[in-house]
Amino acid sequence: MSASEATTENPATQPEVSSWAMFRTLCGVALFSGLIIVVVYQTTLPFIMENRRLATERAIFEVLPDATQRVTFSMEADGPRVIAEDEAVLEKFYAGYDDDGNLVGVALEGAGQGYQDVIRLLFGYDPEQEQVIGMTVMEMRETPGLGDKIADDPRFLANFEALDVRMNEDRSGLLNPLVAVDQGDKEHPWEVDGITGATISAQAVTRIIRNNAEQHVPYILEHLDRIKEGLS
Repeated sequence: MSASEATTENPATQPEVSSWAMFRTLCGVALFSGLIIVVVYQTTLPFIMENRRLATERAIFEVLPDATQRVTFSMEADGPRVIAEDEAVLEKFYAGYDDDGNLVGVALEGAGQGYQDVIRLLFGYDPEQEQVIGMTVMEMRETPGLGDKIADDPRFLANFEALDVRMNEDRSGLLNPLVAVDQGDKEHPWEVDGITGATISAQAVTRIIRNNAEQHVPYILEHLDRIKEGLS
């Protein structure tokens, strides 16, 4: 018998791997990967939450520049309630006070769709003057060099140092709805001077503050006496 015939009659074969063995291997890899993800998440979550808390803390005193201390309130049907820092509630706001315990304003969170993604911001509201007195962007993914100017352009941020958000007589809405105008066209204290090349981002910030003010300012004004007593 020739060598070629021997090879033909006794071909080398590879051991077959069963589908069940492959399935078990894949499940094991997936389970291990999932376990790693969970461990990493649980390990880093406290640091993420603490960094978020510190960022919010800084932002509150940025939009309420005259405040030296603050209290967190939940918005409830029977009136605002002082809550702990880590208490989970659906809606809340932060009240800022000076060294003598006098209310200087409240900070409200807002979010809405920008040009690229959701914009999250915090703005300060002075209930005595009925004005927005500060705004800072907490999170965004707007176009670098254009839309991201909403976070650091001094001229744009100046819009929110005394922005008129007075309510109408029955407090069903703003007396003069906030509107973003083209850069250089601002004439009224309820208008936001926009950013050339970033119209959508500027309009988004304006819309977020307008919607939030219309929803929450009436509540703030209704319960203003309770908020003023927040430190007592």
